[in-house]
Amino acid sequence: MNSMIVGDTKFFAIESSITRAFPNLSQRALGYFVIHIGGKLHGVRKPDASMLGCSFDGVNDRLQQEGTHQIPLLSNIEAALIAEAYLEAVYTDTERTNYFGLSKAKFADLIHKSAVVWAPDGDEAFDDGSHILQFDVESKVRLIAFKNTGYLEGLVSTVAEEWLDAEVFYNVLSRWSDLFAAEWALKVQESGDALAKK
Repeated sequence: MNSMIVGDTKFFAIESSITRAFPNLSQRALGYFVIHIGGKLHGVRKPDASMLGCSFDGVNDRLQQEGTHQIPLLSNIEAALIAEAYLEAVYTDTERTNYFGLSKAKFADLIHKSAVVWAPDGDEAFDDGSHILQFDVESKVRLIAFKNTGYLEGLVSTVAEEWLDAEVFYNVLSRWSDLFAAEWALKVQESGDALAKK
């Protein structure tokens, strides 16, 4: 299984593999799309983990929205506290009422409007319970990744955090997008050529 890795897996990298390519743009390919943050792997790394259309589109959306994923209120808040608040506000019916000075509804709305949630991305790529939040903070990008284990007590041990220069982060996204698109186009052509020869 050939994989493509762009970036440094110790800090931040995108890894993907195309098992089978499709001409349909919404599907693109069967394979896997995983993200390495702080030496931890997020996503399902199996040859049939997911259709990759959502993952590819998600990366391109982030490139187009560069610098807009901002929640200044959270810039100096500890990563584990942000992860806990996010899971409580979005996924649980909690009695908590204070989210860093905001109500649950306002906090959840802020998360949604700022589009800081990179994963899960709508496909099965992150069915391992991984969540990745991306914040643009001035000339930096702050990545907070964690796994929804179903209970908050186990959350802290899953948290990974990286601060990167924005240029480095968006360059990884851009290079991966270009390389994936080229690989996908080549594999679609190859499968078309194979069908034509039959």
